[in-house]
Amino acid sequence: MKLVKKLPEHKRAKTLIVGAGVGGRMVVKEIQFHPELGYEIVGFIDDDQKKLHRRFHGVEVIGTVFDIPQIVDRLGIKAAIICIPSASGEINRNIVAKCEESGVDYRIIPGVFEILGGTVDVSPIRDVDVEDLLRRPPVTVNSKKILAYLSNNVVLVTGAGGSIGSELCRQICKIRPRQILLLGHGENSIYQINRELKASYPHVQIEPIICSVVDNVKLNYVMKRYRPNVVFHAAAYKHVPLMQDFPEECVKNNIIGTLNVVAAADKYEVKKFVSISTDKAVNCVNNMGISKRIAEMIIQVYSGISRAEFMIVRFGNVLGSRGSVVPLFKEQIARGGPVTVTHPEMTRFFMTTPEAAQLVVQAGAFGKGGDVFVLDMGEPVKMLDMAEDLIRLSGFEPYVDIPIEFIGIRPGEKLHEELLTAQEGTVATKHERIFQTRAEVVDKESLMKDIEELKKLAVSVKRKEIVEKFSEILSAHQSH
Repeated sequence: MKLVKKLPEHKRAKTLIVGAGVGGRMVVKEIQFHPELGYEIVGFIDDDQKKLHRRFHGVEVIGTVFDIPQIVDRLGIKAAIICIPSASGEINRNIVAKCEESGVDYRIIPGVFEILGGTVDVSPIRDVDVEDLLRRPPVTVNSKKILAYLSNNVVLVTGAGGSIGSELCRQICKIRPRQILLLGHGENSIYQINRELKASYPHVQIEPIICSVVDNVKLNYVMKRYRPNVVFHAAAYKHVPLMQDFPEECVKNNIIGTLNVVAAADKYEVKKFVSISTDKAVNCVNNMGISKRIAEMIIQVYSGISRAEFMIVRFGNVLGSRGSVVPLFKEQIARGGPVTVTHPEMTRFFMTTPEAAQLVVQAGAFGKGGDVFVLDMGEPVKMLDMAEDLIRLSGFEPYVDIPIEFIGIRPGEKLHEELLTAQEGTVATKHERIFQTRAEVVDKESLMKDIEELKKLAVSVKRKEIVEKFSEILSAHQSH
């Protein structure tokens, strides 16, 4: 599959090589060795002032990225080849913007001769770092001072084989707990994270446990046997369109599963319990979000009656997690498009998987019970902008090499997500990018009665009645 066309041999295009490092010099050598590719190299562009006017393979560094428009106009440049594989997304976007401003054809180099000769297939496409797509600096935490609560303790992670759960396990192992329990119902994912962690952290006692959070008897057995001090609850179904079709699974996994883990943690005297929630639990419009909101209510009930410190961490979409939009976009780009976007104005909050995991473990240090923690995730990102960025950073041009197609908002999706309700105010924490709000009091008796009804409906697969009950529960808690 040829995604990049070779330039016509009869008309060699005057070309700039952006980046006079090793990658750029390799490209120059390939072009010089293969004149049939149709490129006439005019000069290098590089922002390193020490390289200005130096020659590499006979080609002079004639300016910086800032100079591209003037050089293009003065020398009649027709093409630019961007050869800075280690550049951040912001730097690449600036270079691309200068090329587009100048009206030149540009390519971001994933290989060398393959892309110039037009033989690029799926495998050599540039592997875009998801941080390139954030449009803000990644959040970091102080792991030494405030994560000491994990050291020398027994830590249980539910959903340990998932994208967030497995990254949580990596972050926790760095703090050297006495023992970490990898609990999940997917044998392959637990097998993989168990192998990885045992190889990377031989000093940590790692215990894989195959168990579903829906299995209350097994959960109580695990809690009684291992007596964890800290629990991170990451097990959940998260796919909005799928959960629109299967609300009974939302009830079983996200609601009953959470209740099982929480009740067992309370019974066996866990000290800290951190539950992972989502921006879709705010002003809910879909089954997944509603189920996660009810899971938040369970945490809020137990935070008022238990000696354990129960808290919630709420964040938006995680870049690159399994089933998320970035891997989907990458697959679509590799096939040559189209990249599918639901709506040109749709926005989402995004963070990387390490950011999400670090926020969760940091919240455990801050929280004293009953808190909801929210990450300042910067401005929401347009899905269309993200699609265009990913196409460019993969080495192609949106709408020219890779088409973008709008497919419409799916059932249960919002145009814009929120991290807080209008009623929730935030206060700062010790971390400048993490905020907290106090959760409201939830009546345990009425909530448990509602959950028992949901459980019966889920067992009977009465989907319409489940959705109606969801609405009823939300109406009873109108602050959310």
